[in-house]
Amino acid sequence: MTLIHHINYQNADNEVYCCLRNKVVRLDDYQKNTFCGGCKMFAGFAGGKGVECEWDDMREVSNPLIVHDPVKELFSNQVRKLELDDPSTMLFGN
Repeated sequence: MTLIHHINYQNADNEVYCCLRNKVVRLDDYQKNTFCGGCKMFAGFAGGKGVECEWDDMREVSNPLIVHDPVKELFSNQVRKLELDDPSTMLFGN
């Protein structure tokens, strides 16, 4: 397992991608106190320009991963890579 350091910069609407909630959220005091404050992935507030998180990202990405577009990051995180030789991914048995 390799933890990837994600630096999620807020966009013009003060929004970031939140892995914990798996959605684009407004980075306001409610988000910071209710979700970031208790999140095991939380790693800082990017110098006041967003939020930093560390988690085992299954995608092949850079480390650190710098995110400027939270919507693009949300959609990118919805794609899952299947291991074709893993029997649990088989749809039909013999």
